[in-house]
Amino acid sequence: MAPILEVEDLKKRARRRVPKMFFDYADSGSWTESTYRANEHDFHDITLRQRVAVDMTNRSVATTMIGQDVSMPVALAPVGFCGMQWADGEILAAQAAEEFGVPFTLSTMSICSIEDVAENTTKPFWFQLYVMRDRDFVCNLIDRAKAAGCSALVITLDLQILGQRHKDLRNGLSAPPKFTPKHVWQIGTSPSWCMAMAMTKRRTFRNIVGHAKGVGDLSSLSSWTAEQFDPTLSWDDVEWIKERWGGPVILKGILDAEDARKSLNCGADAIVVSNHGGRQLDGAPSAIRALPDIVDAVGDKIEVHIDGGIRSGQDILKAVCLGAKGTYVGRPFVYGLGAGGKSGVSRLFEILHTELDTTMALCGERKITDLDRSNLHTVFGHRVT
Repeated sequence: MAPILEVEDLKKRARRRVPKMFFDYADSGSWTESTYRANEHDFHDITLRQRVAVDMTNRSVATTMIGQDVSMPVALAPVGFCGMQWADGEILAAQAAEEFGVPFTLSTMSICSIEDVAENTTKPFWFQLYVMRDRDFVCNLIDRAKAAGCSALVITLDLQILGQRHKDLRNGLSAPPKFTPKHVWQIGTSPSWCMAMAMTKRRTFRNIVGHAKGVGDLSSLSSWTAEQFDPTLSWDDVEWIKERWGGPVILKGILDAEDARKSLNCGADAIVVSNHGGRQLDGAPSAIRALPDIVDAVGDKIEVHIDGGIRSGQDILKAVCLGAKGTYVGRPFVYGLGAGGKSGVSRLFEILHTELDTTMALCGERKITDLDRSNLHTVFGHRVT
């Protein structure tokens, strides 16, 4: 079997092992997927400033994200359906993240529940909240996350309505999945996936079933999910959520400098520059193109993170140079899960850490916290002066 040396290797192996409908769920964008592709490709329009004959010993890529020590400026982004990429996927990813010293973010739409992950880890993780119409359910989620010891709440702001994702529609993917003959054939051609899934009891959205009113089983889940995303979500809602939570809050889905400035008034601890992985507004700018303007707009008044398109340690370094205090990887860790479960996610961390450390050294730096725009040669075709 070929060695896994880069994220693309994990992707290729996951594509072979995961049923197509679930792989496509993670590896897709909305409409034409132009923003999905731009997220990744626009990193290539940033070049690095190479330095030579400098002392490269005693390097460190360790830093902090919202006051939490991390082994590198990386967190696992919230991704729904992870338990369908690999059995108990959220638990395995959380364990790998804990061992490597980076944050894991559990999605509201996870297969494993908040309690499942808490019972199988020893350190706090982050919880991502979708704001549903059923505010009692939202309050229940917040209270459950607090009871589980989650250390930060990540509020997603860019999913008030669902972007149209053509791959999911063509595959007939639903929540919960409906296993048509086509789906049964896909599953049958993924034997390692089947064996892992046969060993777990976690096959539904366990944060929702049995917790939301009227959702006691899979048959009632689909209609509830379709009705629950709330188009009335406002900045006022963010404020009451923060008050009820009472801990660190991260706002995810900021893509505009004006919205970044509005985030300051909500008392958020960090914002995530993100277009939902290109899965919402197709035609929006890539996250990395939006990052510099947002950093300039808020300065050091709030911690700025970025999510979208990161596929290497070099991408992480470029984002940090442009002012990001942290980066999130979603699809890469999903590829890791599909490629090999927990060991696949751990291998992802090793790849990113090595690439980040080596790139930083060749840029003539020894501490990730010393990087800034002076370490870049060109940004989107413009020379850095």
